[in-house]
Amino acid sequence: KQEQAHATVFYNFLKSENETSFDITASYPVNVYTKTEDFMEHILDIFKNHILIAATFSWLISQILKFVITAIVEKKWRFERLVGDGGMPSGHSATVASLATICALISGTGSAAFAISAVLAIIVCHDAMGVRLEAGKHAKLLNILVESFEMFSKKELPEVVLKEFVGHTPLQVITGILLGILCACATHFIFFVYRKK
Repeated sequence: KQEQAHATVFYNFLKSENETSFDITASYPVNVYTKTEDFMEHILDIFKNHILIAATFSWLISQILKFVITAIVEKKWRFERLVGDGGMPSGHSATVASLATICALISGTGSAAFAISAVLAIIVCHDAMGVRLEAGKHAKLLNILVESFEMFSKKELPEVVLKEFVGHTPLQVITGILLGILCACATHFIFFVYRKK
C-alpha cells in the first residue's frame, strides 16, 4: 500500500500543469512533455537549448574565421572553406570545447554531462592532430605521385583528387579550443547572466 501511495503521488506530480523535472546527471532543467503539447513545441525547444546554441555558435564563428584567414593568406575567395575541414582555426575543436565548457558552466564539473562532453572533446582534438592530419599528408603525397606518373608515363589516370585539408596542426587545434571556450562563456553570459538583469 505504501509503494502504491508513493506511485500515485509521483503520477499526480507528473500530471501537474507546470511540469518540470531535473536530469539526474545535472542540475539543468529538462521539460517533461505531455500528450496535449503540440509537435512544434518540441521543435522550438531545440532553438532554446543553450548547450546546442553554444556549440553551433562556436562552429559558425570558427568557419567564418577560417574563410577570412584563407582569403587573406591566399588572396582569393574560397567559399568552400565556410564548410570545409582543416585550416585555422579547427572547427571541430571549437565545437567540442564549447560543448564541454557550457556543460561545466550549467551542470558543474562533477556532472555526467561534463564528463561525457570532456572525453568527447579529448578524442576529437587528438584525432584532428593525429589520424586526420596524417591522412591529409598522405593525400597530398598521393596527389603529387599521380601528377608525376601522368607527366612521365603520358598516361591519364582516373581524375580523382584526394582531399588534403582534413586534419589540423597543434596550433590550429589549440586556437579552436580557446575560441570554443570563449564562445561558450559568451553564450552563457547572454542567456544566464545578462537576461537576468
